[in-house]
Parts: sequence; structure tokens; C-alpha cells
Amino acid sequence: MARQLVELEALMAHMVVEHRKLLGHLEAHQAAMKKMDTRQMEAAAKLQDATRIRIANLEARRRVVARESAMILKLPQGATLSQIADAWPAGKQKLLASRTELRAIAQKVASRATVASRLAGAILGHLNTIVRLVAGAVEQAGLYTSTGAPRVGARVGVMDAVG
Repeated sequence: MARQLVELEALMAHMVVEHRKLLGHLEAHQAAMKKMDTRQMEAAAKLQDATRIRIANLEARRRVVARESAMILKLPQGATLSQIADAWPAGKQKLLASRTELRAIAQKVASRATVASRLAGAILGHLNTIVRLVAGAVEQAGLYTSTGAPRVGARVGVMDAVG
């Protein structure tokens, strides 16, 4: 019986470690974004993706172990971590401490990810505007008068055309 519960405790501790790594990668990514260092941004993004995959795998394994632990402890289907901890007094403190720490780190990760996504969205918005301006200029390609206004007409004098 204790094997699943000890494994659940270890999985929670490992998830805390992985979330801390993800938070560090997000902070490195934001620092690279401030410096506009694309190489560091790309490296941080790859590390984030790898960490997210590890977290997803740990979460899937945690759910399986939690379900097994709940069955062993004769708890109802879909028992929460608090219910499992209450039914296992020996590991209650560690499980609940890991859960609290994981929640706090996940909140920080969510906050950092929101800031990064807003910054990326703003940059993409500016790039979209630039592309639209360039496309508009290409669409109105032709001759320009000496004042700089595009002129699309059958009659543009040689002296009026600049380029």
C-alpha cells in the first residue's frame, strides 16, 4: 500500500522541481526578449518546451498513481489529493506541502507566461502593421510626383516623375 503513496509523494516533489525549472526558463526568455537576443530566446523556448513535456508526463503519471492510491485507501472515484493525504496520516504533511508549493510556483509560471505572451502579441501586432504598410506601398507602385504622392494616371509628365 505504501509504495503508491511514496511514489505519489516523489512525483509531487519532482513536479515542483520541474515547475521551478520552467519558471527559470521563462525568466531567461523574458530577459532575452528585453535584449532582443533571438538566439537566447530560441534556446529558452526549446528548454521550455522540453520542460513542459516532462511536466505533462509527470502529471499523467501522478493521476494514475493518485487513482491507484485512492483505490487502495478505499476512497471514492476521483478523490482529491487532500482526501488521499487525510487517509494517509504518515505522509500528509509532505503531500500537502508539495501541493501548496506547486500551486505557488504554477501561479508564478502563469504570471510570467502571460507577460511573455502579451509582449509577443504586441511585437506581432507591430510587425503586422509594417507588413500591411509595405503591401500597400507595393500595391500602389508606379510613379511618384515631386511632392511624393503616388500618381496613377495616363498622363504623368517626364518632369513630374521622380522614380
